[in-house]
Amino acid sequence: MNSLSKQTLAGLRILLVLTVLTGVLYPLGVWVVSRLPGLQANAEGSVITVNDKAVGSDLIGIDPVAKNPNNDPWFHTRPSAVAQDLDGDGTPDPLGPADPSISAGSNKGAFDKDLVAAIQTRKDTIAARENVHPSQVPADAVTASASGLDPDISPDYADLQIKRVARENGLTTEQVHALVDDNTDGRGAGILGEPGVNVLKLNLAVQAAR
Repeated sequence: MNSLSKQTLAGLRILLVLTVLTGVLYPLGVWVVSRLPGLQANAEGSVITVNDKAVGSDLIGIDPVAKNPNNDPWFHTRPSAVAQDLDGDGTPDPLGPADPSISAGSNKGAFDKDLVAAIQTRKDTIAARENVHPSQVPADAVTASASGLDPDISPDYADLQIKRVARENGLTTEQVHALVDDNTDGRGAGILGEPGVNVLKLNLAVQAAR
């Protein structure tokens, strides 16, 4: 009986110590570190604000929908495998926008006939929108990411959209090209990954320049 009491007390002491360490001190330490300069924005979700109003996160791609598709003033993100059906015809729109309640890829192989057909449809749609030959449409413009919420596009896809965005916003191509350059991130540590253009930040910059 004495041995059982000792084991019980030892177990309770361990439980108390671990509760304090992992339930109080560790979360508190993480919170304190997240308040350090340069880390707070990331800890809060990298929220972008305009006039003190949250408009999105630079970690989540937002593909804006033009009020008039024939006069589309926006840069667009990569397509989504879980795109919404905006026209109500029962099928997802080829370029999105994504359904914000779902984050997923199609998980289809490169030779899946439905994926091949979807890529061709996206390529033709973008080529018509940008008034270029389908061969000029870059790969990231027609392939969905695993999440469907990529915030960045390639510089090539951004460049493809410059003429249209400039025309529809009453800006020069030089002005919009400068905005693209300002919102292009380089490779991580100078060698990792590929340069990317943050679509939300770029559209906000275009809106402010009008």
